[in-house]
Amino acid sequence: MEKTIEASLNEDYTHPVRDVLWGHIYMTEKLHALAVTPAFMRLCRILQLGPVYLVYPGATHTRASHSIGVYHLGRRLLQNLAERGASAWLSREGVKSFLAACLLHDLGHFPYTHSLKELHLISHECLTGSIILKEPMKSLVGGTGADPVFTAAIVDREMDGNTDELLFYRKLLSGALDPDKLDYLNRDARYCGVPYGAQDVDFILSRLIPNRERGADIDSRLIPNVEAILFSKYLMYRTVYWHHQVRAATAMIKKALIKGLESGEISGEELYNLDDTDLFAILDEKTGGRLAESVREGRIFATAAEIPYDQANLAALLEINSRARIEAQLALRINKAGFTFSEEDIIIDVPEPISFETGLYVVDEKRNFNDSSSAFKTETVNAFIKTLYTIRIFVDQKKRELLKTFSQKYSIVELLGEVLHREA
Repeated sequence: MEKTIEASLNEDYTHPVRDVLWGHIYMTEKLHALAVTPAFMRLCRILQLGPVYLVYPGATHTRASHSIGVYHLGRRLLQNLAERGASAWLSREGVKSFLAACLLHDLGHFPYTHSLKELHLISHECLTGSIILKEPMKSLVGGTGADPVFTAAIVDREMDGNTDELLFYRKLLSGALDPDKLDYLNRDARYCGVPYGAQDVDFILSRLIPNRERGADIDSRLIPNVEAILFSKYLMYRTVYWHHQVRAATAMIKKALIKGLESGEISGEELYNLDDTDLFAILDEKTGGRLAESVREGRIFATAAEIPYDQANLAALLEINSRARIEAQLALRINKAGFTFSEEDIIIDVPEPISFETGLYVVDEKRNFNDSSSAFKTETVNAFIKTLYTIRIFVDQKKRELLKTFSQKYSIVELLGEVLHREA
């Protein structure tokens, strides 16, 4: 490892931060200064998993602790890759920029996990880049030895920049074995009290092979570890991230936000740079807060129906802004049968796209991971996705018994099908 690169990764990291997952995490004093700015402290007020604590009460860790964990694994990743040849194309400024990007990668993240992700808002990566380039963050990032523009460009891929070193860092921060994924799978599993997310991080980081164009390659000895990550991701989505009560709570917040945005009571600009408390305050003030209050008090909508995902038949549901109209029509059809439902009593939930692709190259087999000796073939991945993708109809708990009576005579799934047929 070149002396300057070695020094940039190992010298002056004297400020300890105690982490429940990784133990002592060491930063330089100037890197630590980034973690006590108002912009970073906002992440201390955003739960990493939003409403998951309603199902797993221990899931109260924050985006701040996750971000510090990503920085820690990012530094370890770069130390290992530099020792194995990556120092040939790394610069001291680039290394410092990557470490700052790891620490700050979620600065622009929305509150309440991904409730806002499907809305037509500026991406959190773009917001992060903007925050890094504004004072005082810009000067503080520069003080670490990083280039603020380069740091922002690592996170925000919409920024111009096509140097080999920038593309290398982008691949590292967002890939199959990136520090983000390695931290959140382990951290989320620990705080939820489930065994699915634990990964052999030491072995993974020690066996990665640097590649200037692809970021990091693997050899066949790491195939089982990649399989473990993919299967862990699947299990975490199935049991934690997309648990039906978590989906219901998230859908309730989405519905309240869409209503506020469409009515003009809420503007998109008001939803940037909020923490969890700010989000609920805006919903209470601007929309009357019925749905938000129900979530806050744990009165989550009940599952009325589950429908296997079929893109051909349910295409009209993919556009989030059209769902409110379909929900209103569905409520109207129920009312025509002699039952009293409002459009706010019904929510249709559609999962967001998810990928199990890796993009990894297996060096000794000279082929991509998906074509390698792994058991994770295309049909396996498709089976995972098919299992996870379930359309759900949620109803207010107060209407649950009424719906049971309704369901003795009518099928809510068939009614939805009729509504969608008319939409088509």
